[in-house]
Amino acid sequence: MNRKIWLSGAAALAVTAPGVSLAQETEVKSDDELIVTGSPITHPEHKSIIAASVLTEDELATMSESSLGELLRREPGISSTFFGPGASRPVIRGQRGDRISVLDAGIGAIDASSVSDDHAVAVEPATAQRVEIVRGPATLFYGSSAAGGVVNVFDGRIPDSVPEGGIDGAVRSTYGSVNDSIEAAGGFDIDAGKVGGANLVIHGDGFYRDTADYDIPGFAESELFRAMEEEEHEHEEDDEDHDEDEHEHEEEEEAFGFVPNTSLQTKGGAVGASLVFDNGFLGVSGSTLRSLYGVPGHHHHHEEEGHEDDDHEDEDHEEDHDHEEESVLIKLKQQRFDLMGEVNQDFFIFKTVKMRFGYADYQHQELEGDEIGTTFNNEGYEGRLELVEQDMGDFRGAFGFQFKHRDFEAIGEEAFTPPNVTNQFGVFTVREYENGIWHFQAAGRYEHSSTKAESIGLERTFDNFSVSAGIGVEPTENLFIGINALRTERAPAAEELFSDGAHLATSQYELGDPTLNEEVARGVEATFHIDLGRFSVHVDGFYTDYKDYIALIPNGDEVDELPVFEFVAHDAVFKGFEAELNADLFSVGQFDVTGRAQVDYVRANFKDGGGDAPRIPPLRSILRLDARSPIVDFMGEVEIAADQDRTAAYELPTEGYTLVNFGATLRPFEANSGLSVQLRADNVTNEEARLHTSALKDIAPLPGRNFKVTLRGEF
Repeated sequence: MNRKIWLSGAAALAVTAPGVSLAQETEVKSDDELIVTGSPITHPEHKSIIAASVLTEDELATMSESSLGELLRREPGISSTFFGPGASRPVIRGQRGDRISVLDAGIGAIDASSVSDDHAVAVEPATAQRVEIVRGPATLFYGSSAAGGVVNVFDGRIPDSVPEGGIDGAVRSTYGSVNDSIEAAGGFDIDAGKVGGANLVIHGDGFYRDTADYDIPGFAESELFRAMEEEEHEHEEDDEDHDEDEHEHEEEEEAFGFVPNTSLQTKGGAVGASLVFDNGFLGVSGSTLRSLYGVPGHHHHHEEEGHEDDDHEDEDHEEDHDHEEESVLIKLKQQRFDLMGEVNQDFFIFKTVKMRFGYADYQHQELEGDEIGTTFNNEGYEGRLELVEQDMGDFRGAFGFQFKHRDFEAIGEEAFTPPNVTNQFGVFTVREYENGIWHFQAAGRYEHSSTKAESIGLERTFDNFSVSAGIGVEPTENLFIGINALRTERAPAAEELFSDGAHLATSQYELGDPTLNEEVARGVEATFHIDLGRFSVHVDGFYTDYKDYIALIPNGDEVDELPVFEFVAHDAVFKGFEAELNADLFSVGQFDVTGRAQVDYVRANFKDGGGDAPRIPPLRSILRLDARSPIVDFMGEVEIAADQDRTAAYELPTEGYTLVNFGATLRPFEANSGLSVQLRADNVTNEEARLHTSALKDIAPLPGRNFKVTLRGEF
């Protein structure tokens, strides 16, 4: 099935196929995928001065994950917060939270995922058709919340072109053994006919996911964590003369073979419609998302209802059920409405206008048994307008406007952040000049933001200025070298300013600082790409010096037996690289064999003897082989993570791991039949693997051995 992707603008990147990640053959305007997220002016993926990359629909078709963080975790420079299967946000070059902007086709997710790691991202990976990733500061085009990078997900819910043959659709169903997961997704685009001089295209999609607690090869708690608990129990016994038999019973109740309270149920869908013209489109969509998922670490001692593994059964646990801590569940819902349009036609000094607007009403409830502990509400809207100018000889330019409104409140005994309202307005521009082999780029942004917490009588306003300048050289068609210098400013988030309370899901007392100033980053990034035909190499390196880098650090105090974590500003340095080698190795019969090797590394520390920054990913490498043919494809992959012993003062070191994955995709009839069966085995050796970037790494490892079967069909 042949689909044409319109890559002329940021708002028009979504593939016109339905909201399901299924393999497709596509046409593009270049040998490389075009990047639109890093700038209103598009660039081929491997000729971009900024560190940016694309996951296409073909690549997404081989993935099936329940969260955005896990979907992207194996990409160069990307890790995950992994707060269980229900909540996992991308970590880019060690940056997380409010510094990473997760976008839905150029507009923010409008959820509460940046507030805390246990809050899920309201962007569903089951409907993703294309993902663009910007590594490093994208503040210039997307504001303070993109100071560490951008993940831009395109789901096609607003069609931008007319489906070939009048209808285009796809369905997918997946089963996973590690947690008895069942997932189904489907969608369609229909050409409903002419309306004046335009075609009316109707879109619909839906998805459903249900999982039980996931299996692991050993104890849920890490060996080092259990040793510390043992030592603590021994001290308690000495101090309080506890009974030895009672202590041994507590040891027997430690979770083994699975991670309790990690089940997940998610469902949602969308409808959309567009008027598609010869020179652009205008469309709207409405979507809904519902999710109920467990928070690991708050219910260690008994089998969760619905887990069917006999090894997890323990009659003693059932007897003690009434005396144990209630599970913590999170109930999430979001209603969202979007408007998107683009016109490609010369007028005045412009050639393209792109418009995007989104509104969402989001609610997130933390449930303690049947009781609602804390409710988070976030109602907001965001809009962007980009104007791309006509070329003037070798000069190109664009500018745009962006505005955001966020009305956030937390209600309940453990509402650690007071109700607050944030308004933000930004204006940005980019200028480019090409002369032969040389490429020059300069960009700037002014942003005004205000955050007000009326209940405590506090308000802060910030005026931020960010600039960058880069040079690229293309001495031959197959070689590109670029360097980019930047100075960006990030306004503190409301949580960093105003937090003051216990946070149930993370077991911390979080304390903000309303006197925090802007976080200023000065840095340099370099990129290198060479294509030698059968081999290509891509390397990105970065060095960023932060003034007043804001981090959540324990201060040694306790409130109600919870450790106090305080948002404080330290000067810091982040540096590292990502490298990727791709190779066309050889052909055997109908099979073409290719290989990929990648490695990434981040080193981050506070200045003046402040120690290492918290939860920084270790050195990691991934090796992969693919053998493709018209009927069947095979894949083998090895992910190797080193030990991480460069830790912040309160962190435990994390052991490295090696994960082995295999996969096969069978097209039983022919390559273009639209039917395929995918078999995948993840973590084949059943290795215990823990992500250092996860706050739960010592009580919730990654899933154990998992076999997946996926059926896909296209029409």
